[in-house]
Amino acid sequence: MYYNGVYHLFYQYNPKGSVWGNIVWAHSVSKDLINWIHLEPAIYPSKKFDKYGAWSGSATILPNNKPVILYTGVVDSHDSQVQNYAIPANLSDPFLRKWIKPNNNPLIVPDNSINKTKFRDPTTAWMGQDGLWRIVIGSMRKHSGMALLYRSRDFIKWAKAQHPLHSSPHTGNWECPDFFPVSLKNTNGLDSSYRGKNVKHVLKNSLDVNRFDYYTIGMYDTKKDRYIPDNNSIDGSKGLRLDYGNFYASKSFYDPMKNRRIVWGWTNESDVLPDDEIKKGWAGIQAIPRKVWLNPSGKQLIQWPIEELETLRKQKIQLNNKKLSKGEMFEVKGISASQADIEVSFSFSSLNKAEQFDPKWADLYAQDVCAIKGSTIQGGLGPFGLATLASKNLEEYTPVFFRVFKAQKNYKVLMCSDARRSTMRQNEAMYKPSFAGYVDVDLVDMKKLSLRSLIDNSVVESFGAGGKTCITSRVYPTLAIHNNAHLFVFNNGSETITIETLNAWSMDVPKMH
Repeated sequence: MYYNGVYHLFYQYNPKGSVWGNIVWAHSVSKDLINWIHLEPAIYPSKKFDKYGAWSGSATILPNNKPVILYTGVVDSHDSQVQNYAIPANLSDPFLRKWIKPNNNPLIVPDNSINKTKFRDPTTAWMGQDGLWRIVIGSMRKHSGMALLYRSRDFIKWAKAQHPLHSSPHTGNWECPDFFPVSLKNTNGLDSSYRGKNVKHVLKNSLDVNRFDYYTIGMYDTKKDRYIPDNNSIDGSKGLRLDYGNFYASKSFYDPMKNRRIVWGWTNESDVLPDDEIKKGWAGIQAIPRKVWLNPSGKQLIQWPIEELETLRKQKIQLNNKKLSKGEMFEVKGISASQADIEVSFSFSSLNKAEQFDPKWADLYAQDVCAIKGSTIQGGLGPFGLATLASKNLEEYTPVFFRVFKAQKNYKVLMCSDARRSTMRQNEAMYKPSFAGYVDVDLVDMKKLSLRSLIDNSVVESFGAGGKTCITSRVYPTLAIHNNAHLFVFNNGSETITIETLNAWSMDVPKMH
C-alpha cells in the first residue's frame, strides 16, 4: 500500500528459517519501491483467532485516511480459517511500525456452506454507490473456484452476499483474488472504489491446482453485485496469465502518488530440496513491481517494470541496425551480464518463412510447444532472441526468444523463456521448464517484435511486445555466475533478423537497511 508518502510491503515470511512454516507478516517500507528498509513483523500469530497462522490478505485506506489490514487467521491444527483485521498503533509514526489486532476479531467466520480450509486471502475493499464496503475472499466448493463476496457498512460487521462475485467450475481453489477497475481511455490506474465511466474490471485468481496467476477482463454489474467476464475472456488454465513463468500470489494496489496501478508477484525457488534453501539462508523473492493497465484492444492487460527501476541503470551499451543471418550469434559486451536490463527491437522483412503451426498443437499449452520447438531447433522466422546467463561456451544458458508460426487464419507468435539448459547441475527433481506464452500482435503491418529482459543472478524476468506477454524464470547456473556470465543475441531461423536497436545496462544493487 501507499500511505502518506511511504510504500509498504507486507509479505509472508518465516523468521526462523528459509523453509515454509512459522509464517508472519513481515514489513518493509520504501520511498521509491526500489530501496527498502526492513522493519519488525507487523502481524504474527499470537491470539486464538490466528494462533496457527497469520496468512495473506490486503490493506485498505479508509476515507478518514486510516489504513486497515484484513488477513486470514488459522484457528486450529486442521487449517480452519477466519478473517481478521489489524490497525496501526500510532498513525503519527511515518513507518507504521506497530500494528494492533483488536479483541473483536475475527470479523468473518465461515458459515456451513463454506469449506473452512479453503477460505482465505481477503482483497482490498471497495465501496459501492450504496455506501457499503465490499471484499472478496478466495474459496472453493466441490471443484469450483469462488470469489465469495462480503459487504459491510462499518468495516466491522460483515455479511456474506447470497451469491459469489464470480465462480467457475473445474478451476479448483482460488487463492489471492484481486479485483480492480481499469481505464478504457488511458494507462492511468484507478482506485478500487472508482465508479466512473469508460471502465472495465479485472478479476485475478491464483490457481492452487497449478500455481499460476490467471485473470479475466469483464463487466462489474453493480446492481446485481456480479462480475461477468467478456465472451473472449476465459476462466481457468486456458485463460490469460499475468505471467507465464514462475510468478504467483500477486497483489495489485493503486498508487495515488503517480496515478498508476502496480502489481507485484512472488517468485519461489526452483532448485531441488529444502536443503538448498537452508544452505543459501533464504528462499523466495518478489519480482520487479509492474505498472499494469488495459491494452487499447480491451482484450488483455499490459505490464511494464515501474519507471523507478531505471535509477539502478549504470554502464550502457547501444547497438543499431545489426543483421543476424541464420545460425548467427554475437555477444553483448561492456555490461555485467549477471545483473542487467536489456531492451531490444527486432524486425524482419517478410513473414513468408514462418513455419506451419501443427494443428495437433492447438490443445497444447505454449510451454509444451516450446519444449518441442526449442531455441536449438532451426526454424523459418525464428527462433531469435537473447541467450541470458550464458557460460562462455554455452554449456549453460537460458534463452528468451520468439518463433513465428503460420496458422490457418493468422500468424501465431510464441515467446519462450527456456530453463532446460540453464544449469550444469544434474538433478532430475530440479524444476527447469520451457516456460512460454503466445503474444497477441499483428505482424502483417508491423514486422517487428520487442523484448525486454531483467537479469538478476537467478532470475530472468522478460516482457514481450511492450509487456503483452511476461515470463519469469528462476535458474541456477554453476558456470555463468557473476563475472563469468555472458549475454548473447542469436538467430536460428532462415529469415534474416535485424536488430533495429539494442540498449543494455549493468544494474546497480538497491539499498537495503
